[in-house]
Amino acid sequence: MRFLKGAFIFVFVACLGFVLALWAQKKTTDYRLELERIEEDLCREKSNGTSAASSEKAIGLIYLEYLKASLTGSMEDFAGTKRAVDRAIGDFGSVPELYLVRANLNFKFHRIADAKSDIERLSDPDQPPGVRLLSADIKLQEGQYEEAEQGYLRAIEEKRTWDGLARLAYLRSIMGEVDSAETLYAEALDEITAKEMRSYAWVELQRGLLDLRHGRHDEALAHYRHADKAYSGYWLVEEHIAELMGAARRFEEAVALYGELIARTGKPELEQTLGDLYFYMGQPDRAKPWHEKALAAYLESVQRGEVQYFHHLATFYADMRQDGAEAVKWARRDLELRRNFATHDALAWALYRDGRFAEAEDEMNAALASGVEDAHLFFHAAMVYLAAGRTDQGRQFLKKAAEVNPRYESFHVHR
Repeated sequence: MRFLKGAFIFVFVACLGFVLALWAQKKTTDYRLELERIEEDLCREKSNGTSAASSEKAIGLIYLEYLKASLTGSMEDFAGTKRAVDRAIGDFGSVPELYLVRANLNFKFHRIADAKSDIERLSDPDQPPGVRLLSADIKLQEGQYEEAEQGYLRAIEEKRTWDGLARLAYLRSIMGEVDSAETLYAEALDEITAKEMRSYAWVELQRGLLDLRHGRHDEALAHYRHADKAYSGYWLVEEHIAELMGAARRFEEAVALYGELIARTGKPELEQTLGDLYFYMGQPDRAKPWHEKALAAYLESVQRGEVQYFHHLATFYADMRQDGAEAVKWARRDLELRRNFATHDALAWALYRDGRFAEAEDEMNAALASGVEDAHLFFHAAMVYLAAGRTDQGRQFLKKAAEVNPRYESFHVHR
């Protein structure tokens, strides 16, 4: 009893400390309010000792942890949620809801094979749309674009949801079907209720990204501002605004915003991006410490057995260090997990940096075979073909890059 009482006091004090820290914030935002509510619910559930009482209560607690991780974007929070799911599966066995959460987590961590294995345990002919959407997401990551589109369409036909429409819109957008994508994003917004303003903000971000990929900076900023107004204080919205500030050469604003975001989130991706921005600004000395911090975090993640930063490592070594051999190593490991236009492009670019132009051409052919229309993909293709002696093709792809995005040489984030 003394142990239980002490544990309760510890949880209560921890919860109280978190709530007071939030209360002390000078500016209350939608993001802070939602995070506070989730933390309060988590503290209440943990203090009640419900985490292992039954599968239903365990699922409820895991849902809250997953919701928190989705909100913060913290890999530490996601990893903690996955550990909780693994424990619950060990305690309660084959509970479909647990396998679905774990499938989503494995997908998030780029463990595509594990995500597929979890979904196979849900082989029910009456699968809910969420399972069908995740299955289609996996097809997309595996470079099976037609199958992914059919999966999205089936899910939408069964139940028309904003996230289904937004997923289909993204696929159409990267395939160059811009008008269709814009229509689908608008339809997705129509499906969102007044209680789902974070979802509204996320769709507005996607609309802004679509504009940004085509060089429409003013339109992109308008969507980002709508997102911020709908759901204030969200670091993801501010990250996209910072990227746009960099692309628009409003460097002081971009640097300041990235600095604030790093202080709030500690995300190594943002540390690399700030380093990339300084490098783009012609200030390699200021870029170096941020790049070193990001690289150390990426490598520590790999040492823990994680795989989600393989793509970051490949592009970092290719673009910032221009170390082709090291870039090739990480690009190949990423390609082993998921074979899509982005991973083929990353390997092609790494091989190009390593001076292996014939191999780079083969990988670039695989990337282009996807049918994806992206300015940075076309720019990489141009450089690879020019290096391989295919001058006409190289010039053709430089022209295509400019047609897709006249501002493709502006600052952009590697995602």
